[in-house]
Amino acid sequence: MAILTFLGAARTVTGSKYLVDVGAGRALVDCGLFQGLKHLRELNWQALPVEATAINAVVLTHAHLDHCGYLPRLVAQGFRGRVFCTPGTADLCRLILPDSARLQEEDARQANRHGYGKHTPSLPLYTEPDAFRAVSQLQPVGFNRPIEILPGMVIEFVSAGHLLGSAFVKMTLAGPPSQHILFGGDLGRYNRPVLPDPSPPPEAEILLCESTYGDRTHVADDDGEALARVVRDTINRRGRVVIPSFAVGRVEEILYWLKRLEDANRIPQVPVFLDSPMAVEALKFYRSRGQELDEEMLDAKRVVSAFTVARLTSVSSPQQSKEVTASQTPAIIISSSGMATGGRVLHHLKQTLPYEKNTVLFVGFQAEGTRGRALVDGATEVKIHGSWVPVSAHIARIDSMSAHADSAEILQWLGGFSKPPRLTYLVHGEPGPMDALRSSIERLAGWTVRTPALGEQVPL
Repeated sequence: MAILTFLGAARTVTGSKYLVDVGAGRALVDCGLFQGLKHLRELNWQALPVEATAINAVVLTHAHLDHCGYLPRLVAQGFRGRVFCTPGTADLCRLILPDSARLQEEDARQANRHGYGKHTPSLPLYTEPDAFRAVSQLQPVGFNRPIEILPGMVIEFVSAGHLLGSAFVKMTLAGPPSQHILFGGDLGRYNRPVLPDPSPPPEAEILLCESTYGDRTHVADDDGEALARVVRDTINRRGRVVIPSFAVGRVEEILYWLKRLEDANRIPQVPVFLDSPMAVEALKFYRSRGQELDEEMLDAKRVVSAFTVARLTSVSSPQQSKEVTASQTPAIIISSSGMATGGRVLHHLKQTLPYEKNTVLFVGFQAEGTRGRALVDGATEVKIHGSWVPVSAHIARIDSMSAHADSAEILQWLGGFSKPPRLTYLVHGEPGPMDALRSSIERLAGWTVRTPALGEQVPL
């Protein structure tokens, strides 16, 4: 009998990992990092309940770290199988995973240098060589092309509209009778710029569906007015707008809106610094894969023009980043990470947060336990690099740029099933939103819905 085990994203947003054991082999669908609260981050250091050498294949829905960022750790523990993903996901993983390793190595060096680590010596979760070994095992597979990855296990990628290359994974297990499991990954949104709408769901007996925004709907599209207002007000105060952003996916939409607002003379033309080498590289993949984006971006030329604001500077070297940080010139700075958990944005926050003239703008989900969550919840100080930094800057949040479907959009997507799944498991959400979405689905659709616990095993 096949067994499904929930190794992550169970009653929490991060750490997506789902192990399918069919007797003849084991496949891990997604291989994500836990992020946010300390007790979740510590799970990254714990051994999985199955040996890495006993996993035969990994399947990735997309390239965000909470879905792929544990892969180098798995490889370091002995995983030697292939990692199946779409070509777009493979491109982005080749950027994201080595960068993640470098950041972890740098964080460990900083902790050892300044003595604020909890362990002596502080160690990275994995190293850059681990990440390069991991990306060498990537096996790109195009959308809508079924492929057998284990005896009796066939997968197919279906476009999810959440990120370049993002996909649902339709898994078919041989019978008799055969059955279909749909791993929803992260669900994209409808009628948004840059990315296409999520594809209708293929039929499945068992569904795993995200619930990140299961208890709310996003603010209606205001044609960029909230962003325009933040920029205008801050520049009028002679301040700086710092936007912590996921380097892949979110940066593109921010630049898209800044370009539109500039062209319409709704914001002044000020320096825009993209301080994320990985985001700069990711933009190249968006340009080369224009056919996978929204209909308004069907070729590279349109993609280039959509993201090119008047005074854009791509910051490459650490020295250039330090110069941008030290400057007091009114500007917009886009830097990763999106939840302010690490990366160059921390240096910008240390310089920006103490001054009322500045604004820190969050444009995506902020998980529990992150600096981003603390700031949007009203923290008066945050700890950065071992020191407490006072918060006097304006803290703003725009959820309309989220790449995650809200509760109404999830229900819209679920309405695409011609026959309801026999069982629906809600994953990738905090308990409140998850339970709210479960109630909505049960009440409105009459489906059987479960919210599995971490480590729970269910027979298929």
